[in-house]
Amino acid sequence: MHIKNSLVAMLLVLFMHACGGSTSEKKPTHIEEDNTSQPLTSEGMQPMSVYNQAYQENYAADNMDDILAHAQNAYVLVDTFDENIREDVQKNIDSLIAKGNQIGAYISVGTGENYRDDFSALEPYLTPTAWPEWPDEFFVSETTTGILAIMKKRIDDISLLGVQWVEFNNMDWLDEESRKKYRLKATVKEAKAYINNLCKYTHSKGMKCMAKNTAEGFPLFDAVTYESYANEKNWWDSKGTKTFLAQHKPVIIVHYNETDCDSVYAGYKSLYKSDKISFICEDKNLKQYKHYH
Repeated sequence: MHIKNSLVAMLLVLFMHACGGSTSEKKPTHIEEDNTSQPLTSEGMQPMSVYNQAYQENYAADNMDDILAHAQNAYVLVDTFDENIREDVQKNIDSLIAKGNQIGAYISVGTGENYRDDFSALEPYLTPTAWPEWPDEFFVSETTTGILAIMKKRIDDISLLGVQWVEFNNMDWLDEESRKKYRLKATVKEAKAYINNLCKYTHSKGMKCMAKNTAEGFPLFDAVTYESYANEKNWWDSKGTKTFLAQHKPVIIVHYNETDCDSVYAGYKSLYKSDKISFICEDKNLKQYKHYH
């Protein structure tokens, strides 16, 4: 939410000064800051522990045994299209939720993965050339016809498991640059409408929407997750991040391949002037995810 009234802005700054900022035992890692917006607080929203079975970057992701043993009051992301994980979730969903966990299910809405059961149905709506960075994935090219029904069927399958969230991976796949480079047929406006329609459908199934790597233009979404890297921090449009924090919506940062996770976390809290950010870090020393809270 942008603060346009100067009096409101002045009162907000005075309030923050009176309350004091968050402290950290670690000296924050410097992260490039966007100085064009006002400091924001998100009173009433608490950071969560985060567990991540779905994203494996450099080292092994969290496994279900560790999640079952340790996750409490956490956001737990799982890939329920993996049959083994799906069975684990079906068997343990009640005990996971009883521990205060919120379970999110991964879904790629901007690509089709050739190892998924529904790839042949998706193929007519995809580019013929694989994504060079992930050669098993093909970008969504057309968003206004049959692909919506296929994605809704995925959401239907997820809803049967009793999870609370759907995390929309690759929802930032389409911009003017990628449109031109991969000859994508959908416009930016059509791509955003497609994503927002899927979020509406997710809500109709009683689940919440987790945005991924972008929040701009997606006001229906209930939270956002960003992927951060040791050599590329805060690369996203931070205006959307600050808007979600101001609206008391959870913000999660998944940071990869880091030797000093604590400093990076401290840096993000300092940058956004908020101690409400949830954080999980792929620790280069431990060669696994480090969890907080």
